[in-house]
Amino acid sequence: MDLNKDTKNPHRGGLDPFPLSFLTLRWRAIIRPKPGQKGVKELTMNRVRKAVIPAAGMGTRFLPATKAIPKEMLPIVDKPTIQYVVEEAVESGFEDVIFVTSRGKGAIEDHFDYNHQLEESLRRQSKPELAELVNEMSRRISIGSVRQERPLGLGHAVLVAQPLVGDEAFGVFLGDDIIVSKLPCMRQLLGIHENYRASVLAVQEVSPENVSRYGVVDVEPTGDPENRVFKVLDAVEKPAPDEAPSNLAIIGRYLLTPGVFPALEETAPGAGGEIQLTDALRRLLLKEPVYACRFDGRRYDAGNKLGYLMATVEFALQREDLKEDFRNYLKHLKL
Repeated sequence: MDLNKDTKNPHRGGLDPFPLSFLTLRWRAIIRPKPGQKGVKELTMNRVRKAVIPAAGMGTRFLPATKAIPKEMLPIVDKPTIQYVVEEAVESGFEDVIFVTSRGKGAIEDHFDYNHQLEESLRRQSKPELAELVNEMSRRISIGSVRQERPLGLGHAVLVAQPLVGDEAFGVFLGDDIIVSKLPCMRQLLGIHENYRASVLAVQEVSPENVSRYGVVDVEPTGDPENRVFKVLDAVEKPAPDEAPSNLAIIGRYLLTPGVFPALEETAPGAGGEIQLTDALRRLLLKEPVYACRFDGRRYDAGNKLGYLMATVEFALQREDLKEDFRNYLKHLKL
């Protein structure tokens, strides 16, 4: 890809999903301060507060289940898939969650909204634990959303969130990737960002036959004693196995500086005719450093049926209220 070629991004042309004024108005209309929060907190340049979660995909791999239900709301045991991702954001210290959605995804906003009626009903039924549980997340974060009107790729989804993010660093969480670790994956990226004041990508080693499914980075060591932090030299979206610069694939966690927005505006459609975030990162590399973190944790790809089932089984086996009976059930299956 010629990075110096003059391109026109469809977000700024005829396919602009919403005027800037509409996006800003929509955010102000639905943002809900956390209970007990007084006013708007003073912005700080050093703290990363905003998490962007793209959730506009149609979920075709899970049809017919996703015909009327957002794929992000499919449960793993008894929580929607997307709640695990939001919980990681909260545990990493984020305060504002911005969902990038599409038509028919209102259930996501409803799930994280405060439901006074349900809480009061549960309390009247002497179920205080459930009453606390259903509104736990809504008490800990402020939520907002913006529509991605057309499916133009991950890079485009991040770009339409620009008016809500503003001129500050932010996190991007992909809802298909559930990562379990002692220290949240995004918290690991934040630690590197605090040292380098640069964008940081979560990466993981993948087999050669799988590199064509991911964005892949070319890196050099930084001298990190655990060999987990690298400086990114290049990034390629879904390369052929014999053209991949490494086996380090970008996984669904990004800590990005606001410099990514001009890079996205200049990025032409790439693989699949979409605005690829990986291609924008290549442009960003021309202006500022980018780092990669080989994160410590177990990743589940809940975006495909096998990964979703694996997550469901393993999460159930970790539950104190389920693991013994469920393990006994599995032992008696005739496989």
